[in-house]
This record gives sequence, C-alpha cells and structure tokens, in this order.
Amino acid sequence: MTMNPISLARRFALLAAPVVILTGCNEEEATPEQPPRQVSSSTFHYPEELWENRVEGETTLRIFVTDDGTVDSARVDETSGYEEFDSAAVRGAYDLRFEPARRGDEPISVWVLLPVRFDLPNGEEETTP
Repeated sequence: MTMNPISLARRFALLAAPVVILTGCNEEEATPEQPPRQVSSSTFHYPEELWENRVEGETTLRIFVTDDGTVDSARVDETSGYEEFDSAAVRGAYDLRFEPARRGDEPISVWVLLPVRFDLPNGEEETTP
C-alpha cells in the first residue's frame, strides 16, 4: 500500500535545533563544553484536524537528554495554544536520538529546550483576500 504525498506530509513537522538550558546548583559543573546534537530524523506527526483546518504553531519542549543520547523526560515549556500540537510534540520527542552533551571527553546528561514547529508545506497556507 502506498501513501499519497499529502498523507506523508501530514506525518511530519519541522524541528529547530535544541537550545541548551542547564539546571543545577553549581553552574560551572553543569555547563557542557559541547551541547547535545540531534542525530535522528524528526518524527513529529501533524495532528490531522489541525492540518485540515490549516493551523500552524510552535510548541517549546523541555527535554532531558541522557548521557547516552536518549530522551528520558519531555514536557511542554511553552504551549502552542493547541493541545493537539503540544501532545504530538511530547510524543515525538521520545523517538529522538542525540549525540550527548560533553564536558571534556565525558558524555553528560542535560536539560534542553527544543522548539517544535508545525508548518504546512509551501503553497498550503491559507491565504487572506
């Protein structure tokens, strides 16, 4: 069974690079020399109802990237205003893989902010007269 291009496009959203946000008591100890880098493809699914209604949005997640590059925790830091976008972003975050942050030669776990942008493909945006 093959999917038409529109069905495939509905499954994905664009993803911006993670922004490093660190937590901890001693900032010098927590600061990585090299932030985490996303190495997997983005797997965020565009909610069908929002796609059909030509709604776009951005959710910012706070994710915990472990020292082995997996996402251990994900939560909404800044809502898109649409629960469907926020939920899709959180679900998709757990499938992401990263090259872990490093302090020297040691991989470390860090919290990062990850903006997830849900955009319609060019030519799909609703136009105003």
